[in-house]
Amino acid sequence: MSVVRSKICGITRLEDGLAAVAAGADAIGLVFYAPSPRAVTIEQAQAIVAGLPPFVTTVGLFVDMPPREIEAVLAAIPLDLLQFHGDESPADCEALRRPYIKALRVRAGDDVVAQVAAYPGARAVLLDTFVDGVPGGTGQAFDWSLVPAQLSKPVILAGGLTPGNVAAAIAQVRPYAVDVSGGVEASKGIKDAAKVKDFVRAVRGVGESM
Repeated sequence: MSVVRSKICGITRLEDGLAAVAAGADAIGLVFYAPSPRAVTIEQAQAIVAGLPPFVTTVGLFVDMPPREIEAVLAAIPLDLLQFHGDESPADCEALRRPYIKALRVRAGDDVVAQVAAYPGARAVLLDTFVDGVPGGTGQAFDWSLVPAQLSKPVILAGGLTPGNVAAAIAQVRPYAVDVSGGVEASKGIKDAAKVKDFVRAVRGVGESM
């Protein structure tokens, strides 16, 4: 049996974080990127993280944020993992000396193997949909056949996943984990607890059959 992990990203309310945990999600994501409709303030994030039970990984998402600003977030919030979703170089990601994952936006013609190899310090890579000028959260899926069968890092699959298509995505890509935001929302930034539950159930179901 191969366990596929699940992360519910774009949490803006404690009740949504608790719903994700109750559904069985392994991680929640907090967006520290002001242009995003799912962005949280330090105060919001503090309240969410403080209210979570143990053994849930908290992930902070950053997009080309200056190191001093990231350090201010880390001083206020005990995040477990950093997710870099912009054009951060390997040196940028390593500079904070925290466990991190690097998001890569996939499009036809990209050398995904080389892109992944460029971040040897990453704990994993998150593969998302490429939309010009948009760092993520597009709600659009990409062609999963573009994901190489063997990569040097664990793969977290993102981009347009929903309770209805995540099983097919896992069966094709066989990722370490999947990441969802818009696909389980009632509105931008507000999660639908039933959709979250259906998503995690679908992830666990296909993982058990692999």
